[in-house]
Amino acid sequence: MRGKVYLVGAGPGDPELLTLRAYRVLQEAQVVLYDRLVSPDVLELVNPKAHRIYVGKTRGTQTQAQEKILSLLLAYARSNRQVVRLKGGDPMVYGRGAEEWAFLAQHQIEVEVVPGVSSALAAPALAGIPLTLRGVAHSFAVVSGQIAGGLYPSLERVAQAETLVILMGVERRVELAHALIRLGRKPEEPVAFVERSTTPHERIIVSTLAEVAAGGAAVEAPAVWVLGEVVAHRLPTGAKGHRAIQTLAF
Repeated sequence: MRGKVYLVGAGPGDPELLTLRAYRVLQEAQVVLYDRLVSPDVLELVNPKAHRIYVGKTRGTQTQAQEKILSLLLAYARSNRQVVRLKGGDPMVYGRGAEEWAFLAQHQIEVEVVPGVSSALAAPALAGIPLTLRGVAHSFAVVSGQIAGGLYPSLERVAQAETLVILMGVERRVELAHALIRLGRKPEEPVAFVERSTTPHERIIVSTLAEVAAGGAAVEAPAVWVLGEVVAHRLPTGAKGHRAIQTLAF
């Protein structure tokens, strides 16, 4: 049996949101390299005989950690193992999946991508926030709140998106909010943070862009940040688990 690497999206956390293909691949895996945002409930579905390796990154060690991940993927694939690279969300959305695919292809390793449900889509939807809504928003943009080197991205191209979704933007939310206001977004615009989406600890914090810029929105990572008039049209959702919903006045 030839070695093969599967780049698998674990979704936002709830194992019921895995694709059938992801479930089958996890059941057949011999080696699983998983990230920090992969939930314990998803890991419960991994083949119990598989060798599990935690490869979550911490700030300042991303480059060295990624080099180690590439080395492990190559070594296990060359030893004729069925290897899963398990990532939160979707492996091709801020997951460095393309880099790992390209590296493995250069070394003639077979790769299969198993898409996952990105939190950029799932978190707002499950919180009752439509990213598009007839007569309100016809488009949306997704951006990372941080890029290589600890910088925050240039927001000029996305600042005027009708609905803007920011991933990995919690820690720098104050400066991002100031930047977006400078670029023309209205300070009174409604925003929402969906914290720990699909888990029993999920919270939904609704505020305004001005309130975020003033440091008034208390939220912890991981959280998906949604900006736009669609937030004001948030639909009622039933409680799931012990989900708590906190709304700040605006």
